Amino acid sequence: MTVPRLGLGTSGNDDPEQCAESVRTALEFGYRHVDTAQMYGNEAAVGRGVRGADVDREDVFVATKVHPENLAREDVLATAEASLDRLALDYVDLLYVHWPLGAYDPAETLPAFDALRDRGLTRHVGVSNFTPDLLREAAELLEAPIAANQVEIHPLLPPREDLVAACEDVGADLVAYAPFCRRDALDVPEVVAVAERRGISPAQVCLAWLLAKDCAPIPKATGREHLADNWAALDLELTDEDVARLDGIEERYRKFDPDGSPWQD
Repeated sequence: MTVPRLGLGTSGNDDPEQCAESVRTALEFGYRHVDTAQMYGNEAAVGRGVRGADVDREDVFVATKVHPENLAREDVLATAEASLDRLALDYVDLLYVHWPLGAYDPAETLPAFDALRDRGLTRHVGVSNFTPDLLREAAELLEAPIAANQVEIHPLLPPREDLVAACEDVGADLVAYAPFCRRDALDVPEVVAVAERRGISPAQVCLAWLLAKDCAPIPKATGREHLADNWAALDLELTDEDVARLDGIEERYRKFDPDGSPWQD
């Protein structure tokens, strides 16, 4: 995978001091993937955490996303540079189209991402919340390979077979945001049952299930205990029975579905 298998999500971590400290602590604990976005309003704090950690910059995979309102070509170029200024970094490792909404125009937006990659301001190009059709369209228009498609995935919303196939076709990693469905998944009886049987936390069950499906989850965490609990999922291997039990959850819903979302088609 291009993207490290377990990362730190920062959506909703809008207290600057807490955000910076969470990033720094995570990196010194062992995390190497940090995810932010223009939409989150915390790029400056994330950058401060990255720079403050006793970890070489080249060892850290930093990802950010361009806001849907900023997806016109010139806005992509200008706001990507503004993101780097806020992060106080020379480049990001992955720059995403956040949602194919707002000012998104494939023929205008995507060449701007190629230009940013050519200039060395991002090492990789990614997309977020793209359906299989939109993903394949983007792959045809981009010169750069699509490194990742970041979508909502958790036990209440498993990865769709057609989406997995499309990612494989274009060579994109699947990055899973909201891996706990904003904590809703942690109380699902099947998740709790596996956690109790294995003597682990429901969060570890969700993350190990995603890792077993070759997804790279990016859970939010703000304290060392929570960071350590999530990190322990890397050493877990669910049984086929455990995976089947989570796959068999009947309740299904999407937590994030804004107006105009491509998932509504």
